[in-house]
Amino acid sequence: MNKELEPNVDTNVVFPKTAVLELTYKCNHKCLFCSCPWDADVPDQNKYRKGDELDLEQWKKVLKILADLGVESVSISGGEALLCPFLLDLLHYIRTETSFNKDSEIVLISNGLAMTDDYLDAFKKYNIHLSMSLPGIETFAQHTGADNVQGVLHWFSEAHKKGIHTTVNVTVTKLNYDELFQTIALGLLSGADSVLLNRFLPGGRGLSHVDELLLSKEQLAGMLDIAEQVLEHADRKGMVGTEFPRCVVDNIDKYKRLHVGTICSAAKEFFVVDPSGFVRVCNHSPRKVGHVFDPQIVSDTEYWNIFAKRAYIPASCVNCKEVSYCDCGCREVAAIVKGDVCATDPCIDNK
Repeated sequence: MNKELEPNVDTNVVFPKTAVLELTYKCNHKCLFCSCPWDADVPDQNKYRKGDELDLEQWKKVLKILADLGVESVSISGGEALLCPFLLDLLHYIRTETSFNKDSEIVLISNGLAMTDDYLDAFKKYNIHLSMSLPGIETFAQHTGADNVQGVLHWFSEAHKKGIHTTVNVTVTKLNYDELFQTIALGLLSGADSVLLNRFLPGGRGLSHVDELLLSKEQLAGMLDIAEQVLEHADRKGMVGTEFPRCVVDNIDKYKRLHVGTICSAAKEFFVVDPSGFVRVCNHSPRKVGHVFDPQIVSDTEYWNIFAKRAYIPASCVNCKEVSYCDCGCREVAAIVKGDVCATDPCIDNK
């Protein structure tokens, strides 16, 4: 029996409808805030072990398995997705040989450094929604190690000309907070259709830069206000990509242009397959819960179901009147920083 083609799915696991495919560990940026677990500077015994990256034929098998699990759509990331040598071949396969995303866009996340016109032409052909990172203007190189802010703005403009839907993806840190208005505005003026706002979350390489990047409570609320203001001026919409504790903001429901989610989507709306086929509950997580080619794809069902069943509310929050629709911040970051998925989000403690 070929175990790659006949997974034995544990009935205790319910798979979300979306899978994020991390196609490669490689990246041409060295972002201070990067949360990819394989880039964390941690003691050797805690390091995220990379495996051999899957090739095109193996990813095709992955897609068959995912379809058999009931997965209906996929998103593409990395590392840096554009550094995957068979990216366009895989997109062609998804569109022509699978049932994924037939009537919707495939979101592809990129830093834009390796972007070309040929990629954009292919993205138009395959109905790709391009999300490009813009972590500041003056601080772009400081954050990423690459002096490419004009390149990113250029590719937003070119994508707009080709009719490709795009999102400007802004990770907000203490270093770029003061230029957040300018950053969002320039992304939109260059052609981006929407905004994805992410607060800095400790993890990956970012664990080595917490003190210089972690936002204060005041800045957390301020970043939402700034984004709402820009979106109102531009008549655009946006969303916050990581769940927010409702108690950090006076009135989280006041934002009309910016959608601020407070419930974690990990293992409920999406899950992740890493470049070697390991399964994780979300892209921030350094914990492998299984492998897509194993007979039981999710072997660590206990950890998976902590997320799938929302069994992670901190003790200090269980009596909060809003706990039924608030996960008290990022549960995975609580686990990374404090060693306990039921601990408080570091943003709640940061003054």
